[in-house]
Amino acid sequence: MKKIASLLLLFVLLTTSSATTTDPFAGRWKLNVRRSSYPAGTCPKQMTIEMLPKGQAVEYRSDTTYANGKNAQTTYLADYTGKQVIVIGSHGMLLPVSLKRIAPRVVIASYLHGFEVVATSRRVVSNDGRWMTITTTSKDNAGKSVTSVGVYQRE
Repeated sequence: MKKIASLLLLFVLLTTSSATTTDPFAGRWKLNVRRSSYPAGTCPKQMTIEMLPKGQAVEYRSDTTYANGKNAQTTYLADYTGKQVIVIGSHGMLLPVSLKRIAPRVVIASYLHGFEVVATSRRVVSNDGRWMTITTTSKDNAGKSVTSVGVYQRE
């Protein structure tokens, strides 16, 4: 009887711990401007991203202050299946985004215009969970490919 009770307790502990495993992206992240690399004149003065788990989805919120003093906020609720969702900005709707988890600590965000991907962001959380790097590739006004690398520290 003791053996069965011990096995049952072990089973409950194992299933409970796996059910409470959190998304490594969940939390509040602050842009480290010094570690980041943006095309000239485009790096935000400050930026905070907050990602909260909501069932199988993630609620994303960002608050950005640019060098010219303007602020922008962005929010969306998306799962990691690649399904497009609407992104709401401080001045209305923005390009839709889809998220796809390709590894436990790696997510690809694709921003769409019509049926065309116009920007992709590769989000990677460090093994220690303290840093998130977002590498975004898009095209500038001349159609030239540009890449920015935002490095964020968990708050």
